[in-house]
Amino acid sequence: MAGLNRRGPLRGIALVLCGVLLAGVLACLPLLSPAAKAQDQPEELRGVWLTANDMPVLRDRGRMQAAVDQLAELGFNRLYPVVWNGGFAYYPSRVSEARQLQDFTFRGLQGQDILAELISAGRNRGLKVIPWFEFGFMAPPESPLAQRHRSWLTQTRDGGLTSTSAAGRVVWLNPFRPEVQQLITDLVLEVVNDWGADGIQFDDHMSLPREFGYDPFTRALYRKDTGKDPPANPEDPAWVKWRADRITAFLDQLARAVRAARPGALISISPNYYDFAYKLQLQDWREWVRRGIADELLVQIYRPDLESYWPHLIRPEVQEARQRIPTAIAVMSGQRNRPTPLALMAQKLAANRARGLGVAFFYFESLWSLGPEPPAERIAGLAQMLGPRRQALGGAGARGASAPPLPPPPP
Repeated sequence: MAGLNRRGPLRGIALVLCGVLLAGVLACLPLLSPAAKAQDQPEELRGVWLTANDMPVLRDRGRMQAAVDQLAELGFNRLYPVVWNGGFAYYPSRVSEARQLQDFTFRGLQGQDILAELISAGRNRGLKVIPWFEFGFMAPPESPLAQRHRSWLTQTRDGGLTSTSAAGRVVWLNPFRPEVQQLITDLVLEVVNDWGADGIQFDDHMSLPREFGYDPFTRALYRKDTGKDPPANPEDPAWVKWRADRITAFLDQLARAVRAARPGALISISPNYYDFAYKLQLQDWREWVRRGIADELLVQIYRPDLESYWPHLIRPEVQEARQRIPTAIAVMSGQRNRPTPLALMAQKLAANRARGLGVAFFYFESLWSLGPEPPAERIAGLAQMLGPRRQALGGAGARGASAPPLPPPPP
């Protein structure tokens, strides 16, 4: 890919934002925000994930309320708190406990129901709280879920049960088994019904690595549908499509159940970029958008620089999605061993807005606690970066008055 020195508009942004101190960055940020807003246009999606690492904040009633207040003041409108991680429910789940998947309940330090209070606090400040079903079909090998239901696990062609993920070694629940689909459905409906959540979010783990699906159950199902055995090559296009279509069919069924239980509840999806998601994870999210399964889309593009980031914004499936539903690009706001400069976050947000896209940050703790700048400076920078509480998105191809145009993709 050609360097930034060959792309005048982007080079200008980089020089201004990266070549000055934080005060200089903040002085430039208003130029990156669209100047006008139209109340009859869709609201810009501005979200943040609340992960297992954020539990010390969420479990303390006072700290949680302060965090929600701060996010509301900064202009966020979506919170995505984790509720399913490691094969465990992060809320008082009757479904999980009745199935003996856990013998404990996640509660706050004051004995409170964390999810219930977060939903209430968010709603009081005008924030939608959309619980995040983080692990999807994934589970740790030693989890009670994996240990109690070995037959529910799918496998690779050589009989392997595990793969390597960001969470370490994991097994995969077979998304084609009725028992697995019922468990996921029961958990999701529990959150939507009993807690009155504004919706539910599925990420890149509501999927299956393409190497999996060679268990006896799935082999028999494929043979029944096609009259053939699954191809030895996991990349075979027909085999990839068959499995992806089956996952799509389940998600369609699950979305219908959610909307029937709670009309208006949102189905939020946060997959990887499309080629990766479909070919490697059997996640045909473009079809999820086209079929109306998804109500909002947040594409995970965690790139370390603007040069490798911005080409994903102009992908046709991303631009198609934003014509249909609120669409955002997810930005890494930092990790404990890899802080993200505020200037880079500002560049990415400006690039998003130049293409009519919202933003979501991964994750809450790193917004201001793990950055290279002091927390107070990061909070002030985020306030200027995000701008008005309700920022309307423009129509197709619309840009703010001072938003820099993006160059065409490299050949």
